[in-house]
Amino acid sequence: MTEIFYDSDADLSIIKEKVVAILGYGNQGRAQALNMRDNGCRVLVGNKKDEHYDKARRDGFEVLEISDAAREAEVICVLLPDEVQPSVFKKDILSGLSRGKLLDFASGFTVFSRVVVPPKDVDVVMVAPKMIGEGVRDLYLRGLGAPAVLGVHRDFSGNAWNMALGIAKAIGCTRAGVVKSTFEEEAVTDLFNEQTVAFLLLLKTAFEILTEAGYDPIVTQLELYGSGEWLEVIKAMLKYGIFGQGRLHSTTSQYGQLSRGPRIVNQDVKKEMRKILEEIRSGGFAEEWFRDVEAGYPELTKRRNSMINNALVKAEQEVRERIRIPPLS
Repeated sequence: MTEIFYDSDADLSIIKEKVVAILGYGNQGRAQALNMRDNGCRVLVGNKKDEHYDKARRDGFEVLEISDAAREAEVICVLLPDEVQPSVFKKDILSGLSRGKLLDFASGFTVFSRVVVPPKDVDVVMVAPKMIGEGVRDLYLRGLGAPAVLGVHRDFSGNAWNMALGIAKAIGCTRAGVVKSTFEEEAVTDLFNEQTVAFLLLLKTAFEILTEAGYDPIVTQLELYGSGEWLEVIKAMLKYGIFGQGRLHSTTSQYGQLSRGPRIVNQDVKKEMRKILEEIRSGGFAEEWFRDVEAGYPELTKRRNSMINNALVKAEQEVRERIRIPPLS
């Protein structure tokens, strides 16, 4: 049975006794650092000298070079981008990992794919909020919390799980509930979701087909997503359930989705999804991605450009300029 833990299951004091280093003051790093400080934790920030370094100082944190932060702290939260973790870990973090310290990751990916290999005499845990950093902070300030997935890769001290729960409580996640998992499970499900729920490409393809058939780009973009209706649909899914929200749509819409949808998401799609799952589980995707990183992102750049330079983006810009879309809430 799935194990889920809440505020009452976590002891915040075991984190408040430690010096915590937040390595990487991006969206997730900033949110977690602020939430931890608000909860009475002793937090310092490790970041290279860039705009994030300056922002951390303006927010009132002691900011050090990453190597110095890793050396001073007892709990080290690695909140750096996946692609820089391997090199920064070897160069700046590893030397500061004395026996008994704890490493915390916000995703299982780099440890699961073994591009980061922690030493054997430290605890290694994962506290992975299922929310962007801005949401982690906003929910905390509203007295709520973002759900998270927790895992223990190595329990050297015998207390790694309790420490992971303490971190989750410090950033507000146990308010919502945290699910016991593993580094592998979090990494595989996260990557699979990103790679197969190809909403962006479906929208782009639908736009191309409709405009090729002669329909107005502005009308098409508004219909597909420009009006903000999809935001309300997602909210309804969270409130009523993925199928329960269907009653908010016309019966024509319901019939069309249920009768035509299987022609799009068919056995060929499932076959490709299984191939993608195997690429993730075998490490093939990680190898491919880090080759592109080492080469300077040529493949990522090419694919980004193919998405940016298309008629859908132009229609999107025109909608923003000419139509008063209600603000997001």
